[in-house]
Amino acid sequence: MNTESSSQAVLDYEFLPVRAKILEIAASLDRLQRAPGKLDADERWKQLRAALQLLLDEEEGRAERVQLLFSRPYDRQWRETLQLAR
Repeated sequence: MNTESSSQAVLDYEFLPVRAKILEIAASLDRLQRAPGKLDADERWKQLRAALQLLLDEEEGRAERVQLLFSRPYDRQWRETLQLAR
C-alpha cells in the first residue's frame, strides 16, 4: 500500500499555510525597506538574502541548506565556548 501523497495532495494541504508565510516574509521585507538606513554590511541581512535565493533553487534539500546557512560551524569545545558546566 502506497502511503505517499501525490504532489497535488501535498499542494492542496500546504498551499494556504505556505502562502501565509510568504506574505509574512514579504511584509517584513517591506518594513525593512521602508526603514531608514542601509543593511548591506549586516551579516544577518546577507544571510536572509542568501536564504531567499536558496528557496528559489529547484534542488532537493532546501530546508537542510537553509538550516546550515543559519547554523554555527560545529565546535568540539562548545561547552567551554558557551561557558556551560558539565
